[in-house]
Formats: sequence, C-alpha cells, structure tokens
Amino acid sequence: MNRQQALEILHEYVTNENLIRHMLAVEAAMRYYAEKYNEDPEKWGVVGLLHDFDYEIHPTLDSHPQDGADILRQKGVPEEYIRAILSHADHTGIPRETLMEKALYACDEITGLIIAVALVRPSRSLDDLEVSSVKKKWKDKAFAAGANRDEIERGAQELGIDLWEHVGNVILAMRRVSKELGL
Repeated sequence: MNRQQALEILHEYVTNENLIRHMLAVEAAMRYYAEKYNEDPEKWGVVGLLHDFDYEIHPTLDSHPQDGADILRQKGVPEEYIRAILSHADHTGIPRETLMEKALYACDEITGLIIAVALVRPSRSLDDLEVSSVKKKWKDKAFAAGANRDEIERGAQELGIDLWEHVGNVILAMRRVSKELGL
C-alpha cells in the first residue's frame, strides 16, 4: 500500500475538506516520527492518511473505525495498518503495542489543537506558531473543546515523549505540508 493508493481510498470516502486536512496533518506527523525513530515513513504516513477515512460514513463510536476495517481489508490494506487504525480509538479495546500504533494515537488529537491555535493567530500560519502559543490555549478548556487534552497527554506518555516536545515536533511536521493544510 503506497500513498497514492491511500489517497484514492481517502478521496473515495471523504469529501469534507477539514477532515482531509486533518488526515494530511496526521500523515505529516506520522512521517516525522517515522523518520525520528528510523521507521518507514511511507508506511507510517499511509496509516496516518487512512486513520479517519471512514468518519463521514461511520461518524459514531458504534461504527468508527471498526466498520471501516472491513472496507480497508477489501481494498487490500495490510492488517498491520488496519490494527494501528483500530488502536487509535480507545473504545475499540485494541491495545496500542507497536511504536507506530502509539505514534498514531499521539498524533491524532494534537493536530486538531495545533490547527485551531494557528487559525486564531493574526498570521493564520504554522510558520510563526510556537509551542508557547499552544501552551497558552491549552489552559483554556473552552478553546478547541473538541480536542481531548487527556488523550493528547496520554498519547505523548505512551509514545514516551514530553508533551511540549511532542507539540513542537508536530508543529514542525505540519509546517512541511502547511500549503495543503491552508496554513
């Protein structure tokens, strides 16, 4: 499974531009961590790109991402990728065991918070976004209330990285695709 094949699946099932941008942001963060940990950036990127591919057709906890797994199997996505995607959702009960699974969980929620912080800045850009800006907004629980801060903290812990170092890493990763993210 390569990036082009993953993009074909994504575009078959996802029309919401913000969801596509989220998936591109997670892909960028996954590629960053794959490089950092000497893993395969293509594989990790594909997992990041596909992790929410079924959210529009299965928007509830009863069905996302578990019902999407069958679609991915039919599309020939490797089981290792599918397991990582299933493990990114706590409600599936699939434990995160591999570094790739832990990275996906760690990168999912934080990208949304970073995008939200960038969008309220005068520049509306990732280029001048600093960790300190995310820290300030972190304390305001009403800001980007949909970004689950407990999951973000747990993700960094499971990945074995300091939360604010993780935020900095993900900002750097997302800068690589800032044009595609509209930031």
